[in-house]
Amino acid sequence: MATGSSSTAIWRGFCRRCPNCGAGALYRRYLKPVAHCSACGESYGDIRADDFPPYLTILVVGHLVVPLILLTERLGVSTDWQLAFWLPVTLLLTLFLLPRVKGAIIGLMWSLNLGAASPQA
Repeated sequence: MATGSSSTAIWRGFCRRCPNCGAGALYRRYLKPVAHCSACGESYGDIRADDFPPYLTILVVGHLVVPLILLTERLGVSTDWQLAFWLPVTLLLTLFLLPRVKGAIIGLMWSLNLGAASPQA
């Protein structure tokens, strides 16, 4: 792990870049991280974020969307309009945030050197 602040690594991960150099791509597909950075060679294939990124994404999207849904309900907006509007907004916001939140978690875990645990004999 190179020197640098955790906040820099988190931000680079959020931007879907290598937490070490910020130049290489973090993913080879939508949510599939690469094993090594193509720019600096840093290995982060052993970092497993597992269920924490989806949990955080749901938490953030819920806290953004639910108050707005309640506000539009209180304003008397029809249920049909709300379904037609809020379902796609929720889906798109979730799909937008999920790889970024996962990248931020990978950046945090990388900065704290929290890769896969090695078995002890």
